[in-house]
Amino acid sequence: FLPTASVEWSTPRCQIWAGCVQFTNVQNAISSSFELLSVYYSIPLLTGITVACTLLFLVGVVGNVMTILVVSKYRDMRTTTNLYLCSMAVSDLFIFFCMPLDLYRMWRYRPWRFGDVLCKLFQFVSESCTYSTILSITALSVERYLAICFPLRAKALVTKRRVRALILLLWTVSLLSAGPVFVMVGVERDSMDGDTRECKMTHYAVESGLIGAMVWLSSVFFFMPVFCLTVLYSLIGRRLWQRHRETNSSSRVAHRDKSNRQTIKMLVVVVLAFVLCWLPFHVGRYLQFRSLDAPSPLLSVLSEYCSLVSVVLFYLSAAINPILYNTMSWKYRGAAARLFGLTDSQPHRGRTASTMKGDGSNGWTESTVSL
Repeated sequence: FLPTASVEWSTPRCQIWAGCVQFTNVQNAISSSFELLSVYYSIPLLTGITVACTLLFLVGVVGNVMTILVVSKYRDMRTTTNLYLCSMAVSDLFIFFCMPLDLYRMWRYRPWRFGDVLCKLFQFVSESCTYSTILSITALSVERYLAICFPLRAKALVTKRRVRALILLLWTVSLLSAGPVFVMVGVERDSMDGDTRECKMTHYAVESGLIGAMVWLSSVFFFMPVFCLTVLYSLIGRRLWQRHRETNSSSRVAHRDKSNRQTIKMLVVVVLAFVLCWLPFHVGRYLQFRSLDAPSPLLSVLSEYCSLVSVVLFYLSAAINPILYNTMSWKYRGAAARLFGLTDSQPHRGRTASTMKGDGSNGWTESTVSL
């Protein structure tokens, strides 16, 4: 249901919602409610997409592995916020591991030579990892809201042990929510003539209405968190602004608020990057369903190109976070330098002494909570 799962490519032909969609020619009329039109993508265009995805693969794998190593190796980096970011890095890595099969389908959608299990598995992984990412962003934002607006309550509620348990729960919910993908996709044949095996939406998913149910589910996983994030960061911004205007704040509180503002600024950018990278996919899917309800050559063409753009943005969203961390966080840059032996392996002692030993139950107070 992601771009990798909902779009099937070939050099002369593109199939969207394969299994319920069959393209012929842009000028042809739609012969049934399940048929759409065809757009021919040139080899130079597909080559450009492949090159872009390959570059994103290299950047994304290196960046996300670095994030995981930085958080796991250095004790001062194991903050509650960084645990969420590390979980997001893991999901992004799994997404990149699925890229080779996705690129293969771009160039050769049939015959599918990797079996039914791998067809189901790589699309299931992409779906569940995206759910995990948006849930981690939402949970992280809730944690930051509690830490800034209700610090005493956060001190009792937010601990590293509980955050680890919550991350495990989020992954469980994501895997269960993506479970229907195992029924929705599979290797099927269009005819008995030649080798027409394709990894695509199954006829059962089309006829049973399972596709529609998954559309609503994935929409809920996107638009509901986006609404919650908008409300949370609005409340956080108002609280920080109120504190900034107070003239009797102590230097310690002022330093903590300055660090919180830096953290929130980076998290807002991460959220905006995720939303902007995923919005074209949801717009394209909306156009696809509009074209099914009211067949239109224009809507079909627009939905195909939205899906084309969303494929690149899908991998961009998995590669961009480490770049943002490196750009906006001095602590991440310092830890990365330590990882490569460019600086002293011991962290500087000038930070606030809130990185505690043991479980780290005061993780909410860490002034350098961001990577």
